[in-house]
Amino acid sequence: MTQTPHDQAARHDPIYDHLAAKPEFALLRRQYRRFIIPATAVFLGWYGLYVVMSMFAPGFMNHVLFGRINVALVFGLLQFVTTFGIAYLYSQYSNKHLDPLAKLLNDEYDADRTGRKDR
Repeated sequence: MTQTPHDQAARHDPIYDHLAAKPEFALLRRQYRRFIIPATAVFLGWYGLYVVMSMFAPGFMNHVLFGRINVALVFGLLQFVTTFGIAYLYSQYSNKHLDPLAKLLNDEYDADRTGRKDR
């Protein structure tokens, strides 16, 4: 059985609307986008460069650096380094900028839920 939008709206808790209207929530979303959008663009650009270079510059990508290691292999391995680097940077950014705001909003939500149970 599928739920109609009316059924979902009837169960909607107004605290979510209250929290979404708070300036702290808007700041949290802004701070999140401030990191995610540039990090995603940089990573996709870096990955795109790897793909484009593999397609259009095979001579360069096949250039042997030492032993059996060529430029393409180094580029590929650097994709992993970049992924872990972005994850680390996001963790640091989140701890400093996002988590305090999220905790504030979560504490307010918990207080409101507790206050309603007491009524």
